[in-house]
Amino acid sequence: MLDFVAALGLVFAIEGILFAAIPHLAKDALRSAAETPVDRMRLIGIGSAVLGVILVWLARGVW
Repeated sequence: MLDFVAALGLVFAIEGILFAAIPHLAKDALRSAAETPVDRMRLIGIGSAVLGVILVWLARGVW
């Protein structure tokens, strides 16, 4: 559970830095995401989740 909270904090920190450093690009990315079809968003989400699980598994299991 502690690892989950740490990972969630890291996500917030990275997103905060993104919005603070380059807000115009962040707005463009959000606008683009809003215009993306639902099916494509679902596939991107599933792919990202699988990649994230693999990266955590490799980081925790291999190194």
